[in-house]
Amino acid sequence: MQTVVQKWGNSLGIRIPSVYAKEFELKNGSFVDISVEEGKQIIVPKRNSLEDLMAKVSMENIHEPVETGSSVGKEEW
Repeated sequence: MQTVVQKWGNSLGIRIPSVYAKEFELKNGSFVDISVEEGKQIIVPKRNSLEDLMAKVSMENIHEPVETGSSVGKEEW
């Protein structure tokens, strides 16, 4: 599939066809990593690891426990 390189401000950009955006769960504002391997540009969606996500938790943004009521089956807490 081909796409066109276009000037956006002082940079160049490409449009990612919707079929690929859906396949790789890309949305407006998604981060990607760009690398070069053997003369080819490789664009890979950035995926956060659990460690990346947990590093963003602080005492300022942590929420209080959520009560869900008493057990209704064989749940063990």
